[in-house]
Order: sequence, then C-alpha cells, then structure tokens
Amino acid sequence: MAAALLMLGAMALIGLIDNFIARIAESIGLWQFVMLRSALMAPFLVVMARIGLGRLRPLRWRRVLARGVMLSVSMFLYFGALGLMPIAEALAGLFTSPIFVLLINALIQRERIGPRRILAVAVGFVGIVLVLQPGARGVSLVMLMPVAAGFFYAISSIATRSWCAGESALSLLGANMLLLGGLSGLVQLGIGVLGSENGTYLARGWVWPVWDVAPWLLVQAVGSLAGVYGIIRAYQLDVPSNVAVFEYSALIWAPLFGFLLFGQGVGPWQILGVALIALAGVIIALRSRPSRKARSGLAR
Repeated sequence: MAAALLMLGAMALIGLIDNFIARIAESIGLWQFVMLRSALMAPFLVVMARIGLGRLRPLRWRRVLARGVMLSVSMFLYFGALGLMPIAEALAGLFTSPIFVLLINALIQRERIGPRRILAVAVGFVGIVLVLQPGARGVSLVMLMPVAAGFFYAISSIATRSWCAGESALSLLGANMLLLGGLSGLVQLGIGVLGSENGTYLARGWVWPVWDVAPWLLVQAVGSLAGVYGIIRAYQLDVPSNVAVFEYSALIWAPLFGFLLFGQGVGPWQILGVALIALAGVIIALRSRPSRKARSGLAR
C-alpha cells in the first residue's frame, strides 16, 4: 500500500509539472530549458547526498554514463514532444517503453514470451496508432518523437538492471542530470555558433533574461527531483511488477491537469489509444512477475 500510494503521488506530481513545459516552450528553447533545469537541480542533488539519501559517486562510471546517454536521448525527445503536442500524446508515446523492453528481451536476449505478452504488444501497437492517428494528420518526425523516446527509455531501463546493479539511485540521477545539462549546453552553443536559430522551440537561440519562466523552471527542477525520488522509493518498497501497474496513473493525471489548467482536450479515439497502451503495459507487468518463491526471496 505504501509503494502504491507513493507511486500514485509521484505520477500525479510529474503529470502536473510536465504540463508547464508547453508554457516554457513559448519563451525559451528546448536546449536552454534542459540546461537551466539541470543547473537548478544540481544543488538539490548535493543536499540530498549530504543528508544521507544516497551516494552521488558512481561505482562504475562507464556503465552509468552509457545508461545516462540512453536516458538523456529519451528525455530530449520527450521534452521536445511536450513543447509541440498535447501532453497526452507525448506521455502515451513514452509509456510504450514496456513494449520495447519486451521486444528487445525477446529478439536480442532470446527471452521466451508467452501468448498473453505477445497479445499485449499487439494491443499496445493499436493504441499507438489510435493516439498518433497517422492517417488523419500524416506521418512526421515530430509525431514519432514520443515513441522514439519510449524506445530509448526502454534501453535505459534494461541498462539500469543489467549494467548498473548496486549503484545508488542518486548516482544514476546525478549522472543523468550531468549529461542532460552538458549535452544540451553543447547543442545550444552549436546553435549560436552556426547561426541556425529559427525561433522555434527545437532550435531557438539563447534567451535572456528568463524571469517570466523562472518560476516554472524552478517548479520543474524541484518537482522532477521529488517525483523521480518517489518513483525510486516505490520500487524499493515492493516487487517492481507490483509497483509498475500504478505508474500508468500518469496517463490519467497528465491529461486531467492539462484539461483543468490549459483546456487541452483529448479525442475519444485518443482516449481509447491511451487506455490500450496502459492495458498493454499492465499485462506485461503482471505477466513479468517473479514466482512466489522468488518474491519471498526478494522480501527477505
């Protein structure tokens, strides 16, 4: 119950704060937003380490950085999509990651999957089509951004388990913030040097001052840290497959806040698509549960 409530609260917080990225996108570009967000998060990470919430220094730098690169690419695609489309569409694309995890494990790691999880993949694919509606709006790279974010998020999830066992959650979070800030800074520098800025969210030059969006940047930094830490704690309190089911509440919270705060609407077919993606993820989570013997071992 504690893990479920913690996950529900974390997802509600993330669903709330991610809605404000669309407002941030009206004033500054993607790369400046990510860089400033990382800079604001850094002091809080240090404080969290000082008060004993984790270790910032990774045990294996190369593995942690490799995992961080995959997660950074995912977040760049997701944050980019949030500035260009309703949050329900962007979040639905990100939450295709369990489907990609299953496919990667089956095709590359040769893991056996049963008919129910195969059905879950098919259900999830139908959900993606309903959310993106390629026939109605045409296929574009922008439309594929959140799904690509889900793919790279899946790789980072596998890497977390297979490459980074034993690492502190805070060290993984710190390495990712370092990479996000550093890579976005390099891209922002490149935009300025090449003079390729076109005023759009994805390629906007440096904007200063940013007092009009400073409160939302701070909300993003603090809210993201609190939300991610809540997710980590929830997964530490119970078997991951039990907790993962409640993670899909974000697909309810985010569109709800989007509607209440900004009047973002979601069509009936997109609602059905979001529901199918969530259903696919829940099926995969439930069918991936360890045996009763394994669960008792984990409990000890």
